[in-house]
Amino acid sequence: MSKDIKIGLFGFGTVGRGLFELLRDVPTANVSIERICVRDASRDRGVTANFTDSAEDIFNDPNINFIVELIDDAEASFEIVSRAIKLRMPVVTGNKKMLAHKLPELIKLQKEYESTLLYDASACGSIPVIRNLEEYYDNDLLISVKGILNGSSNFILSKIFNDGMSHTAALDLARKEGFLESNPTLDLDGWDSLFKLVIIGVHAFGVYVDPSKVFNYGITHMNDDDIRFAREKDRRIKLVAHVEKLADNRLVMCVIPQLISRNKYIYSVEDEFNGVVIKGLFYDKQFMFGRGAGARPTSSAVLSDITACLYNYKYEYKKMRHSASLPKFTDDITFRVYIRYTDPVDLGLLHFEEIYESYSSKGYNYMVGRVSLKSLHASREALNSRKVFLAAYPTD
Repeated sequence: MSKDIKIGLFGFGTVGRGLFELLRDVPTANVSIERICVRDASRDRGVTANFTDSAEDIFNDPNINFIVELIDDAEASFEIVSRAIKLRMPVVTGNKKMLAHKLPELIKLQKEYESTLLYDASACGSIPVIRNLEEYYDNDLLISVKGILNGSSNFILSKIFNDGMSHTAALDLARKEGFLESNPTLDLDGWDSLFKLVIIGVHAFGVYVDPSKVFNYGITHMNDDDIRFAREKDRRIKLVAHVEKLADNRLVMCVIPQLISRNKYIYSVEDEFNGVVIKGLFYDKQFMFGRGAGARPTSSAVLSDITACLYNYKYEYKKMRHSASLPKFTDDITFRVYIRYTDPVDLGLLHFEEIYESYSSKGYNYMVGRVSLKSLHASREALNSRKVFLAAYPTD
């Protein structure tokens, strides 16, 4: 593309403002923001910029040759991104919810219109996990990708376990620091991690799995009893996303809190940082670590996507080409979980294949046992409504 990138920016929230300030404070040759589309162009935002509330002002501006979309509305995001692709304008997006639901369609559009869509910033903040999966792990040696993909929930858990803060106080601090989505349930209930995991699955294994098929559970219902249990077992609770190819060419995916032991890499990933463990045949485990939330880390990843277009970089989706040999998604596996419940009726929501440990008192009840991922998925809404907390509890 042209060596001068003239950006039409959609969105001026945490990341959009972060990108604007990054380019203002650390000028990047050949890259500038021409116009910014927001909901209300009349509102004073404390900066001097060319604001508009009309998408047409951006798409009809002859000086603009690049689109950056950083809004939190998934439907509007798709309209912007698909329109840019059809106009053969390179586009960068950070909207992981939109990508997780629309990626197959966007891949087809890119091929049809020979255009470029980049979104490394959507997955792990400042960690270039997508580009690494595309370029370095572009073979069949990859076994699994596992880690902390949501810096906001990790920040909250760090403050609870390390600083003794209450869940509410940690949540308020995360909001104050600008780490939370506008809808915090996206972070706390594991949706943000789920959307990122779906995107990663495409680039890691060439398999797109609709988000509705993947089990996710968050930390909203975690309480002091669960924290005390973790400490007694010398573990920490982390919200973990996991995709793995099994030996029989099946693929499993889930997002769930885990009771992590000290010997795991992600045990020591703290605050708003993300940590990703990539495991493969012959090279065993590799660990990527970096900030996963906040204006500057995420906007720096957006800028990396932008400047990559100066060199005509694009995702090739190499693994998706070999459709006959791709692993098949399944949730037909079992694993050990900890479940804290209030009413014995809650246990009826799950079928325990084995029970290893149980405790019951007037104010605290829990069970440790083996359940199927399929049964967890089928009972997700009921478990949530009854405010049950559950966590994967690996033996090591």
